[in-house]
This record gives sequence, C-alpha cells and structure tokens, in this order.
Amino acid sequence: MPAHVRGDLVEQRIVEALPASPDALITGWAALRWLGGSWFHGLTAAGDPLPVPVTGAKTVRRRASVALTKESWLQPAHRAEVDGLPITTAVRSVHFAMRYATSLVAAVIVLDMAAYDDLVTVEEVRAFTGSAGPRTGVALARQACALASESSWSPMETWLRLVWVLDAGFPPPLCNQPVFDPSGRLIGTPDLLDHEAGVAVEYDGPVHLDARQRRRDRDREEAFRSHGLEHVAVMAGDGRSEATVRRLREARRRARWEPAATRAWTITAPPWWTSTTSVESRRALSDADRARLLTYRRAG
Repeated sequence: MPAHVRGDLVEQRIVEALPASPDALITGWAALRWLGGSWFHGLTAAGDPLPVPVTGAKTVRRRASVALTKESWLQPAHRAEVDGLPITTAVRSVHFAMRYATSLVAAVIVLDMAAYDDLVTVEEVRAFTGSAGPRTGVALARQACALASESSWSPMETWLRLVWVLDAGFPPPLCNQPVFDPSGRLIGTPDLLDHEAGVAVEYDGPVHLDARQRRRDRDREEAFRSHGLEHVAVMAGDGRSEATVRRLREARRRARWEPAATRAWTITAPPWWTSTTSVESRRALSDADRARLLTYRRAG
C-alpha cells in the first residue's frame, strides 16, 4: 500500500483483507460497501472496525481484521467481480450478513439499508433466503425478510419502525410515505405513517438539534397537526424503553382515526408525482431523475 493511502479507509481495509486464495470472496457488509452501500461503514456501534467477512478461502492466514467462514454451498451464480475485487453478489451478501447478524433488528437493518441503495429488493432476498437450506442463521434471515421495508432512509428509522411493531405491538407503518392535502399539495413525508389511525412518527437524531433544522421540524409538525395527523417524535437516546413505547401508544390513542372520506390529508399522489418508495421505482429512474428526486436522502 502506498504510504500516502490511509490504512483506516474502509475500502482499503476491504482490499487488504482479501487473502491470496483463488477461491476467496469478500462478502457480507464489506461486499455491500464495495457495491455502493452507503450505510455499511464497517464499524461497530462503539465505532470500532468490524472484521471484513471472507468466504470460500481454503487456506489463509488468520487475522483479527478478517472474519473467515467456510461455506461449501457457494455457487458460480453467487460470485461477482467488481473493480477487480472478487465478491459475493448483492443478494448473497445481504443473505450472509442477515444470517450472521447479532439480532433481529440488526438483520432487518442490513436488508433495509441494502434496499436504500437499490442493491436488492426485499423479494429478491426473500426468494434467495427461502431457497436456502437449514444453514446457520437462516431462521433469523427469514424473520428479517418479513419485517423489511424498501423505503427506510436510515438504520435508526428502521430501528424506530421495529419499536413500533415489535415493542408497541402495532401494525407495520408506511415508511417515508409522502402525505398530500386534498388539492395535491405535499404536506410532508414522515419517517413512519400509521395510515389507519393518522399518526406521523419521526426520529430526531443529533442533526435535529441544529436551530435551522429545529425550525423546519416545528413547521412540519404544525403542518401535520393542522391537517389532522397526530405527531410524535422519538429522539436519539430514548432507546427501546417503556417510556418510548408508552409515548407511541399514547399518540395512537390521541389520533383521530378519521375515515378516508373526511380526512384533510391523503396518501394518494397527484398525477404529476413520481414515486420513489420502492426499489423497482427507483431503479426505473434516469440518472438525471435520481439526482433530482433522491437528493433529500442523505446517508450518514
């Protein structure tokens, strides 16, 4: 490695992890990062480097920076080469990362964030996982597929959605669903929308502490409330606590539960609106439309 190249760059770590073995493949989070996955930073929650997962290597020197797995069911269709680096395909990499995730929430985040960059659809991963035999973590991966969304914009939005579903016990909400007034004007796009009750749920991370962002948040909340939507925000640090779940339940109880015919809001988009809530709809966009329509999504 040239002296001017930083050794802590995640892409450099991925390249250096590949052993001198003709059958070795980078997989899991590292392959997804190499494919352009914005949210796969290669770090633990504490900020420590994750080992780079490598599969298929028959003989290799073990290192702390590399996580080796020997899985004999790799097929030619699971292999790819991108910019000279041998990796497992996006679907195979997501499947691997989900199976070895530390929790159900972590497994769902893997799939959601791979879908964020349109690397996979939920159905592609569900079909792949459904065809997998009784291997390590397959049951976890199947559970995660049932809870995944193609319209989550960050790991914490996925986390909040799972608090809503798994902890509060509510039906799955819509993720980043644009909400309009009856004339077709956009009211806002809440992180989560309980379409049945009429609740807009937001996750406010550290960026929301900025004064300018706080004003935007205030205006958004007022717009939701003025159109009959109950609004509730969960802030960074709240955690999966009883207090958080109680606030979500209280918001749902306060909601108006109005029939669609009498609401001052709707999720029916005007004819000119271009939907970007699914991987399929985003893959269909031109490069110019992607730049124009997806710039509001900022991967951290």
